Amino acid sequence: MCHDHDSRPPIPPLAGAAVDGERVQLTSQDGTQFTAFHARPSNPTGAAILILPDVRGLHPFYEELPLRFAEAGIEALSIDYFGRTAPPPPRGADFDHNPHVEQTTYATVLQDITAARDFLAARPDVRAIFSVGYCYGGRLAFLTAAREELELSGGIGFYGIVAGPGRVDLPAPADNVRAGQAPVLGLFGGADGAIPQDSIETYRQALDAAGVDSELVTYPGAPHSFFDRKAADFADASADAWARTLEFVRRQAAID
Repeated sequence: MCHDHDSRPPIPPLAGAAVDGERVQLTSQDGTQFTAFHARPSNPTGAAILILPDVRGLHPFYEELPLRFAEAGIEALSIDYFGRTAPPPPRGADFDHNPHVEQTTYATVLQDITAARDFLAARPDVRAIFSVGYCYGGRLAFLTAAREELELSGGIGFYGIVAGPGRVDLPAPADNVRAGQAPVLGLFGGADGAIPQDSIETYRQALDAAGVDSELVTYPGAPHSFFDRKAADFADASADAWARTLEFVRRQAAID
């Protein structure tokens, strides 16, 4: 499990910011209804971000996170993965996500991601769309950056496994790099036993060989899922990762 049930993003609310957020229902390409959380900035920058959660799906962590992006002027949408197999959110601490994760497939998650991307693309003022993901969603974020049909401006992965097998049938990002794909920002913990440093280097070499604009950052001593309000020992890593995420979006979207 990536976080405890009471985990929350390690980003303090921005004083004086006015944002609006709510759950919405989207329809996937196969007709499946699934839940997402949408946050709208009061002062939009033209950038939007599609948030791909960890294995818990649309957990409260991922309903608070869009609000923090919106406070920075970035329209944000978090999606749930379990519209085909589980009751819609909100879900309690006793929700067992594992059987539902095992019933996801890359093909159906891509259908949901495409529907979410289309939702953001139809929003007024949005001119650049990014993906950001965490753990299971981090691997997906790296993969979406290479999907030409999604037309993303960048993909940001927090501690997504980049090489070798992952959950269910998600392919390895290191084996799915293409020339001309969207830029990549990868954020990893140096003490994350699930993501060896040599696998990050393998991904870096694949990105470099394809000429992809990329930045892969490792925080020494930080564990998997360090980006958590409860992980006070890694607050500096979290603050730096958040700053790099916002700067990456601003740079790739050409926001002043």
